[in-house]
Amino acid sequence: MILRHLFSPLNNTRLSHLCGPTDAHLRSIEVALQVKIAHRHEQFKVDGTKAQAKRGMELLQALYELAARPIEPATVQLMLAGDGAMDHADHPTLQTRRSDLRARTPNQALYLDNIASQDITFGIGPAGTGKTYLAVAMAVDALQRSAVQRIVLTRPAVEAGERLGFLPGDLSQKVDPYLRPLYDALYELMGFDAVHKAFERQALEIAPLAFMRGRTLSNAFVILDEAQNTTPEQMKMFLTRIGFGSRAVVTGDVSQIDLPKTQLSGLIDAERVLKRVQGVAICRFTSADVVRHPLVARIVDAYDAPSRPAGRKDD
Repeated sequence: MILRHLFSPLNNTRLSHLCGPTDAHLRSIEVALQVKIAHRHEQFKVDGTKAQAKRGMELLQALYELAARPIEPATVQLMLAGDGAMDHADHPTLQTRRSDLRARTPNQALYLDNIASQDITFGIGPAGTGKTYLAVAMAVDALQRSAVQRIVLTRPAVEAGERLGFLPGDLSQKVDPYLRPLYDALYELMGFDAVHKAFERQALEIAPLAFMRGRTLSNAFVILDEAQNTTPEQMKMFLTRIGFGSRAVVTGDVSQIDLPKTQLSGLIDAERVLKRVQGVAICRFTSADVVRHPLVARIVDAYDAPSRPAGRKDD
């Protein structure tokens, strides 16, 4: 099937941004949709099955609309992910610095709906599916709308056994390496200055999970990241910190557990224990939800393949 399209009004700068450096964006679309794209000036043709060729042309048109400035490769990959951004354009845009931030796959849309409607939401799945990033985005949105008074982000510091005394520096320097991904998400979604102002007025807190013990977190948006590395006792401790007016999101990847092999993961245990508890939602992601480089999805599938030979214990 061959579809032709004449972009109008013609704008050579937009065409250049649409194609990307050395047509890199077109090649990404070809690989993802299994089509062939050819173009001469503003005239494009897409060869492939009827459905894929139609989707490829719709994607080219959507990218042309965005091409007033250079298009990042990540934007192309996000629009290719799952059913694509076009299929989820009706999902509400979150109040963050990322004006284009919204669900990119059906599971992501369900995840955002669960976070908005449930007191506790679990996001379980492989790397690159947006579990943590979308949770932080929902937290930032809630803070901006004054739906909560503060954001609390936490992770278990498993590599240090949560015994941080032997690490150099003050407390902040000790825990920063374990919490850096959360800082990175906040800086992108809020901006550097806004993040530091939020810390100053105590509207934002990032701390290791061990620091949550004995507290009650009210009127807060609380996120537990890397939850596969909690014990059942730690998970119960965290979930029972939730106070009135609070919402909690728990994210993790059960294929990336760093606990001792004899230790049951608190995330696996919680999914079993809480699956029928009212007010708790559990959303599972797959490689189809990966919104990073397409190679990440293929890597996830390769590692999950049942035919993969088991490595030696000393590998």
